[in-house]
Amino acid sequence: MILYPSVDKLLEQVDSRYKLIALGAKRAHELEQGALPTLPKFDSVKPIGQAFEEIEAGNVVIDTAASELENEA
Repeated sequence: MILYPSVDKLLEQVDSRYKLIALGAKRAHELEQGALPTLPKFDSVKPIGQAFEEIEAGNVVIDTAASELENEA
């Protein structure tokens, strides 16, 4: 269960729960693979929590251009 950041705060950055989970999972995998974090300090020790903190801060967003290309294919 996610306590911080709250789901309500996260949904201010992403317009659906499905997109939020997909974005968080993708970013968590990137962090596990060694991607540089966008925040200097995290409250969470797990990659998924860190990903959600980055999303809440507005540092990680969905690339609308890429998703439009996927929809056309």
